[in-house]
Amino acid sequence: MRHTVIDPVGVLVEDADVESLEPSQVEEIRTLAAEHGVVVFREQTLDDVRFADFLRSLGEIVFTEGETPVDGHSDLNVISNVGRTTTPRSTFHVDTSYVAKPPSYTALRAVTVPREGGQTVFSNQYRAWETLPVDMRSDLEDRTLTHVVTGLDLPDDAESSAEHPLAALHPLSGRRSLYMSTPKRCASISGMTAEQTARTVQFLYDHSTAERNVYRHTWQPGDVVLWDNRCVMHRADHSGVVGDRVMHRGMAR
Repeated sequence: MRHTVIDPVGVLVEDADVESLEPSQVEEIRTLAAEHGVVVFREQTLDDVRFADFLRSLGEIVFTEGETPVDGHSDLNVISNVGRTTTPRSTFHVDTSYVAKPPSYTALRAVTVPREGGQTVFSNQYRAWETLPVDMRSDLEDRTLTHVVTGLDLPDDAESSAEHPLAALHPLSGRRSLYMSTPKRCASISGMTAEQTARTVQFLYDHSTAERNVYRHTWQPGDVVLWDNRCVMHRADHSGVVGDRVMHRGMAR
């Protein structure tokens, strides 16, 4: 599978049709995602049925309670600025990290691309971990972080909190990544006071999302972008958007 590496995170795959992947190609995509975090496919023509099939080839599709489903496809959700009177807000985060078994993969399919703006920004959490001071890595490598849900109206019986290793070992790449989310979802670090947690989380977040550690994806019609939540954070950049922006999202674990 021909591809070009994107610095500091991601690859652009140049010769794949995600509608008709062979099992060996699916495994190669898993490997690319594990090694590089983000996999970009251009000029795709798939509809939502095929998009869901692509996600199923990677694992069990999961849906986040409280999101808006795509009409006719209850396992996908829609992300849209159409009809909004206020600009959406987005900070770097990991999808659904407040459950015990979070989705390994998230993918977006570009349905409507704005004339300007609307990028999605990705951070390299391998590099975020590996570029921390040695003494800080030593202090944090055996600690856990409790993730909590924010901004969603969940049923009473839904999962809303989960504890995960802060220095997560990726099962495919064998590398450690800094597994965290937006600070409001990072409730506590094991062995730390609330004040220590807040200070540490903010430092780690700022370190992870520094401009040198992020890739800004400018959307084109036909784009499909897959990323590995185990080694990447992401956010939408809603500043300066001109025109409608509609994405369909799916997740798999």
